[in-house]
Amino acid sequence: MDFYLSVFQENSQVLAVSRYTEAGPGPAGTVLTLRFLLCGQEMMALNGGPLFRFNEALSLVVNCEDQKEMDYYWDQLGEGGEPGPCGWLKDKYGLSWQIVPKAFEAWMDPADPERNTRVMRALLQMGKLELAALTKAAEG
Repeated sequence: MDFYLSVFQENSQVLAVSRYTEAGPGPAGTVLTLRFLLCGQEMMALNGGPLFRFNEALSLVVNCEDQKEMDYYWDQLGEGGEPGPCGWLKDKYGLSWQIVPKAFEAWMDPADPERNTRVMRALLQMGKLELAALTKAAEG
């Protein structure tokens, strides 16, 4: 949680921490759940121990205004993690993220399949997304 709070500083804070008691099943005093805000969005994390791992079935999307913001989140979340294709990365805890420009949703409007195709062809060639190249593809 501290790592994510350091990355998403705006409107982010700890709300509550609960701990295991002598009743278990985890060691008494260790963290059970964390409630916190990330950019105003309430999150809850459960200490699932080694039995429950992150996988690609869940990813969090960061919609960015510009290349500078995309670079910031890519670098911060990717440090110690694993870069992936098409704007995806895994952070050092194995949580998957998609770092994308806010314009992406509009570019994927089904009313313009030719634009969709151009943007997807460009995107599929990238790891970290490059806004200028995607914008050029979107504009044809």
